[in-house]
Amino acid sequence: MALEYLYRAARTVMSRHSFKMHGPTRMVWWVAALTALLVAAASGALAQPSGAYDPRTWAFDPGTRTVVAPGRLGTQAAPGRSGMQAAPGPPSDWRPIPREKVAFNEEQPAGTIIISTSQRRLYYVIGDGSALKYAVGVGKEGFAWQGQDRITTKREWPDWRPPEEMRQRAASEGRILPAHVKGGPDNPLGARALYIGNTLYRVHGTNAPWTVGQAVSSGCIRMTNEDVIDLYEKVPVGAKVIVRP
Repeated sequence: MALEYLYRAARTVMSRHSFKMHGPTRMVWWVAALTALLVAAASGALAQPSGAYDPRTWAFDPGTRTVVAPGRLGTQAAPGRSGMQAAPGPPSDWRPIPREKVAFNEEQPAGTIIISTSQRRLYYVIGDGSALKYAVGVGKEGFAWQGQDRITTKREWPDWRPPEEMRQRAASEGRILPAHVKGGPDNPLGARALYIGNTLYRVHGTNAPWTVGQAVSSGCIRMTNEDVIDLYEKVPVGAKVIVRP
């Protein structure tokens, strides 16, 4: 279409001046007219902003339900603004909370897992009057729970299948959750998962380690991948789990 447009424009220029031009002069005008039009078209193309919409390179982001520029998938619109900003990530001063060995005098068998949701800490009982203390993310308001159960299954790099209730809740908030996410570094369950009883709850890793230590989950207990791998190696299937306020 661009070439056809240039051709027609050149013919228009020539028709306006043809009565003055003959032979070689006419050919020179043809070349000059086409050259000028090509230069103008190129200048216009170069003047377009780099973020101009190009359907060949832009993509639909289901997380924000918008069409976004190349390389901007996973970004979200700032409230009250038409521009785009980066999706939430780690604060610039974020540092992981290190696990540590602490005194623990409660009478519990070695290998027991005790989770304090108010402290946002998980204790793995060693059995010599001490325990390993890990930082964890816990259920956000309305999703906290308490009780006692056992570890029934352990999985490395588990797949994630959000429950239908979670997907519906996300849809009501304008977000789309996939029915299945294969295990891997981008999976929300992270590197390891310890499944608690017959519930939907797990102690698992994360692909957002900066959220550990906060009340952010739908009830699962979230750890950094480094910590959940460490715990996974210590905890056998059948281990007791106690979740407290």
